[in-house]
Amino acid sequence: MAPGGEIEDMARLEFGNLSPDEAAATWSEALFSLIAQVPIGLRRRLQALAVDGTSATVLACDEALNTTYPPLLYHDTRAVAEAELIRRTAGREHPAAAASSGLAKVLWLKQRLGTRRAHLYLNQADWLSALLSGRPVSDYHNALKMGLDLETGQWPDWVAYLVDLNFLPLPVRPGTALALVERPRARELGINSDCLVRAGTSDSIAAFLAAGVTEPGQAVTSLGSTLVLKLLSETRVDAGEYGIYSHWFGRYWLAGGASNAGGAVLRQHFSDDELLALSARIEPERATGLDYYPLPGKGERFPSNDPDLLPRLEPRPSSRGEFLQGLLEGLANIEARGYRKLAELGASPLRSVASAGGGARNDAWTRIRERRLGVPVSRAAEQEACYGSARLACHGCDLFPGGDHA
Repeated sequence: MAPGGEIEDMARLEFGNLSPDEAAATWSEALFSLIAQVPIGLRRRLQALAVDGTSATVLACDEALNTTYPPLLYHDTRAVAEAELIRRTAGREHPAAAASSGLAKVLWLKQRLGTRRAHLYLNQADWLSALLSGRPVSDYHNALKMGLDLETGQWPDWVAYLVDLNFLPLPVRPGTALALVERPRARELGINSDCLVRAGTSDSIAAFLAAGVTEPGQAVTSLGSTLVLKLLSETRVDAGEYGIYSHWFGRYWLAGGASNAGGAVLRQHFSDDELLALSARIEPERATGLDYYPLPGKGERFPSNDPDLLPRLEPRPSSRGEFLQGLLEGLANIEARGYRKLAELGASPLRSVASAGGGARNDAWTRIRERRLGVPVSRAAEQEACYGSARLACHGCDLFPGGDHA
């Protein structure tokens, strides 16, 4: 990305579902391959790099950053007993008090690997950044689910009670200058030897940064396989019973949550071509009256945290178009409930929503959502999370107003 924000080049590498045994090697190869796809002239001008990744995807590493156990992915929930220990220590409302949290995974791995087979536990973005810089740190966004205290920017005493802090990365602000790309790596990749590596962020916050949202009350809804809501707020809100937590954003907070409902439900019932054709015939101003809660299966995270909640997809109309509209209305209702819940808990009032992800291209859905939300809804300035990471590389901590908050 040029200093003015223009995209100079973009490369993409897609891979399907990976087994845990092949995940780490595939991620590192993908990172280096993507950099190698950048034109050599641009690589030699690169000034900075930043990496985003899925938070709570945890890797156990030795001192040389080699992985010593297959990564535990973000949706892995095997650490049930460890999550209960965190709840007893930190309280049930803490973002780390879930079986899928980064800290729960660290405790699960620690129990099985001991001190000989693991010297450091890193999130996905932490590890990939360290392969470039040699500095294993964790940004505040990825470190939240490892137990970071956002008020101090440090690991709290209760985390130190559960795990030796020497096994955790140093927490730093997203965008912090870490180090130059290590010289052997820079030569191997043909990168400018003065290229800086900055601390990264999570994938969903990178998508938020890509949208260009800057004012409290503005929000980004990611319309992918799931609905992810993020609202820029002057007030921090955390409520585990609703699946709500806030990320550090300088003097502001990024409040929100992620529903299990989303585009994955639509793909269970419609092909891409059918979605396109039927959406074009929808009349958003005429509500169907259907009261769907379109989950892909049992369980919901946000705006209610109910692992036993079942999908509600009845009655089923004879018209495929009406059925689709009912699903889109149900998804819009979940989104509206989410933003209302954030407001009820004290977050800044919703003023506008920028849409990211594949669903942002569906004009009928946008008009349905705008009616339900009661605020302007538009497409995000940029749709790719990598653009947000590029902004982070370019501007560093300056992206976060009053970044000395923590």
